Amino acid sequence: MFTGIIEAIGSVVAIEPRSGDKRLRINTAKMDLSNTGIGDSIAANGVCLTVIDLPGDGFWADVSPETLSLTTIDHWRANTPVNLEKALTPSTPLGGHIVSGHIDGIARFVDQRTDGRCYRLTFSVPSRLAKYIAKKGSITIDGVSLTVNTVDKCQFDVNIVPHTWDNTVIARYRPGDQVNIEVDLLARYVERLLDREPLPSSLTKSFLQEHGFAQK
Repeated sequence: MFTGIIEAIGSVVAIEPRSGDKRLRINTAKMDLSNTGIGDSIAANGVCLTVIDLPGDGFWADVSPETLSLTTIDHWRANTPVNLEKALTPSTPLGGHIVSGHIDGIARFVDQRTDGRCYRLTFSVPSRLAKYIAKKGSITIDGVSLTVNTVDKCQFDVNIVPHTWDNTVIARYRPGDQVNIEVDLLARYVERLLDREPLPSSLTKSFLQEHGFAQK
């Protein structure tokens, strides 16, 4: 599990095709790997990767065909910058929200505008993901924990504060760029609950809508 608080901007060093899947080498820049071991998890642009080797300045990881089909990794090339975060430990401050590192799909960056010293960014998502995104809910974009400002059908806005702008890859987005999206973990389970017939007497669709767990 992760928090969505980025520790460093790393970069892709090498990509090796391996019979339908891929093996990646990622340079971790300033991120401290002193307490990282083989088998540990590191999120790269929000994708949970398992460390299989530690060459000293980064790590190697294998990427399955399933992950390649749901994320932007298949479009990565040498020198692609990536947001990095190590997995939670018992002492990690939970500064963002609970992030699994299991990407739900790909969204597209639409545009940006200034909002005071911040930036307001608009993204579009496939309709199958739009139903999980709610105003003032949490969302993870390329591994960054963010709060949804507004939702309009298959588009949503988020605000980026100066620190996040300066310390993640978000400042490098250009219209049309693809990004990895992980919806709020709660939204997945709420959907499963709503699929139950009948609903528990204390859990109604209107109750979930009123408290921001489902769209009206």
